[in-house]
Amino acid sequence: MLHAAAPDCAAELGSWCQRIWSSTGMGWLAANIDTIGRRVLAIVVIVIAAVVVRYLAHRAITKVTTVTATGKVPKLLRPIKERADVIILGPRGVARRTQRAESIGGLLKSIASFVIVTIAIILILAELGINVGPILASAGIAGVAIGFGAQNLVKDFLSGIFMLLEDQYGVGDVVDLGPASGTVIDVGLRITTLRSVDGTIWYVRNGEVLRVGNSSQGESVVIIDLPLSYRADANKAAEIALATATEVAKSDEFADVVIKMPESQGVLTMTSDAVTIRLVATVRAGEQWAFGRAVRGAIKQAFDLAGIQSPASDLRYLAGRPGSGTDPGSTAQQPPETR
Repeated sequence: MLHAAAPDCAAELGSWCQRIWSSTGMGWLAANIDTIGRRVLAIVVIVIAAVVVRYLAHRAITKVTTVTATGKVPKLLRPIKERADVIILGPRGVARRTQRAESIGGLLKSIASFVIVTIAIILILAELGINVGPILASAGIAGVAIGFGAQNLVKDFLSGIFMLLEDQYGVGDVVDLGPASGTVIDVGLRITTLRSVDGTIWYVRNGEVLRVGNSSQGESVVIIDLPLSYRADANKAAEIALATATEVAKSDEFADVVIKMPESQGVLTMTSDAVTIRLVATVRAGEQWAFGRAVRGAIKQAFDLAGIQSPASDLRYLAGRPGSGTDPGSTAQQPPETR
């Protein structure tokens, strides 16, 4: 029988102790009902508070990391170096920043949920009368041991977090990470995945990335070097090249891409076999290759129509001169006949 002597509190009419004793006859339960009730109420309050705090934290994070319709990013997520306007970045830049904001928001929400749930569990254990001191000490020791045993993993994760916060690169960017270069196809907290020009997939640990060269941020300068024959008129060639490049820049395909119109820098170098002139233009990042190919192709056709010679024509010219030894009708002196 669980029934025992009535506890002292059972004499108090209307109390919970008296009610429990009258209905169950369990003295231990009747004597501790107030303590149990307070602890249950405290646990419920802790759970409700954790849910509310988590909801408010997630809502605040969403508000902070949300990209508005105008494409503006909150200052919290904007690195000091980022000053490019949405007009320069274009739709691709806005999509890129949206993805970055969502990634950072997801990370912050996970961290917030982990911290809130951990604190709630510790408070609940304390309310149940469990000594959380040894648990916290054991968790600290275990954390130190895991940290020493997984230094590279921790390093990779921390590097990945800072890469996201600083917006060093994103999916679709063409980057050079040192160990590998190519187009970014996935950015994780531990590993960045690249696809090189030949199609090879590279998995680069974030902790091993010491420097990042990004060809897809902000704007890019297109440099076009044009080698000419010494017999060509360099000034005329530069005028034709500039006019052709300007025409390409104003075309429907590249009108929204070019930030600064092409300009000629004149003769760049003079070597033993060629004279090189240079054109430069500024375009949106990621468009420099397509624009460069289009301009070079158009200049090639313009040079052909204008008769602008390439360095290869000098070789053909010299090879075809009388006395070169390669012309069938050459009158070059032949070696004397020996007897």
